[in-house]
Amino acid sequence: MSAVPLAVGFLIASLGALCGSSFINPALSAQPATARSAAPLELEKPASARPWQRYKVDSQGSSWPQTQWNNFTNLANAGVSPPMHAAPAFSLPVEGDAERGRLLAYDRARGGSCVVCHIMGKTTPAQPGNVGPDLSTVGATRDDQFLFNYVYDPRIYNAKSIMPPWGAFGVYRLDEVRDIVAFLKTLKEPYAITDKNENPNTRPAPVESRDNLEPTENPAMFGLDSGREVFTRKGANGKSCAACHSAPEIAFKTWAARMPRYEPRLQRVLGVEEFITRHARATTADEMLMQSNDNVALSIYLHNLANGAGISPDLSSAGARAALANGQTLMKRKVGQLNMACVDCHTREQHANKWVRGQYLVESKGTTAHFPTWRTSRGDIWDIRKRFQWCNVSVRANELPPDAKQYGDIELALAALNKGEKINSPGIRH
Repeated sequence: MSAVPLAVGFLIASLGALCGSSFINPALSAQPATARSAAPLELEKPASARPWQRYKVDSQGSSWPQTQWNNFTNLANAGVSPPMHAAPAFSLPVEGDAERGRLLAYDRARGGSCVVCHIMGKTTPAQPGNVGPDLSTVGATRDDQFLFNYVYDPRIYNAKSIMPPWGAFGVYRLDEVRDIVAFLKTLKEPYAITDKNENPNTRPAPVESRDNLEPTENPAMFGLDSGREVFTRKGANGKSCAACHSAPEIAFKTWAARMPRYEPRLQRVLGVEEFITRHARATTADEMLMQSNDNVALSIYLHNLANGAGISPDLSSAGARAALANGQTLMKRKVGQLNMACVDCHTREQHANKWVRGQYLVESKGTTAHFPTWRTSRGDIWDIRKRFQWCNVSVRANELPPDAKQYGDIELALAALNKGEKINSPGIRH
């Protein structure tokens, strides 16, 4: 890799060979990026596999859903999902099979089940969530028309609702909506969950107590070892990262904390992992596509070198500010068959710090400094773009390739939101 600045950072004159780039002295490191020589980057080819295909399994064998949700909005295509309109005509009172409705409401294979967000009386399964209100008495407080409309498409009453439009978006057929309403009509008695660990309103928030930098606790630490090896390994043209960066602990002490950055040559935001791909092509002639083992390992190594540095993205350019604004807008976009936005789950104003079944929704602030991270629930190391992809798939929206412009803008928006948070990588999360 080149000894010119990798976006920002302090690169010293004693780094040795320069991989075809201009020499950078310590005095220049304090100057704006436009005053310094730009790091060599390959600019033409995609930085990830093409054609992009969703993961069928993680490296550890965990499956990803393979359904394509082409008829619903995603981060690249707005306005695809069906708009809100009145529910189809139905007769009152709503008649249906209450028992079948109960089974549908609790079926985790159909939209995740209503219990993800609601307590639902004495038959409530284990670990209900509290994103939505307690429905234990909903049959005594709401009429049939309201219940049918809300289950069919809650946007009729609340355009910002986190509840999916179950009927309007085809998760449930109309007869199934009637069955669910029939079940809801049976819920008329208050229900108290006495176990504080079962009750989502008293269940304590999870605390991560594992030492993420201890190899016996965090398998991603083996990725750190691999990253060191990739850094010193000779590439296809005989050069290595170490040939130009002989003192990486100095050169990269803060670099990852200043990423992602707006790259004017690409006219979009460049994250650590895409930088690795493009810089390696231009300097060592290695092909390290985003989310490949070598790319993730080197990302872990570079992030780890910046541990303790506060996140500080450069937002001084017009391009960076435009990308930031677009990222903030995309985080508010409802996507997928479940019709959810980033802000629905990860802002205090919406539903952060609540439970969806047995998973705790965290705020966006505090969620980026530990990437790449070991996902214990998936048995795999994820960079931040893979986390974005999984969020998309979880709400039944088609994900984008990891080098998508939209993901870069969201990553920059999150970096701005997390400014000052200290890098602590590799992380470990459930």
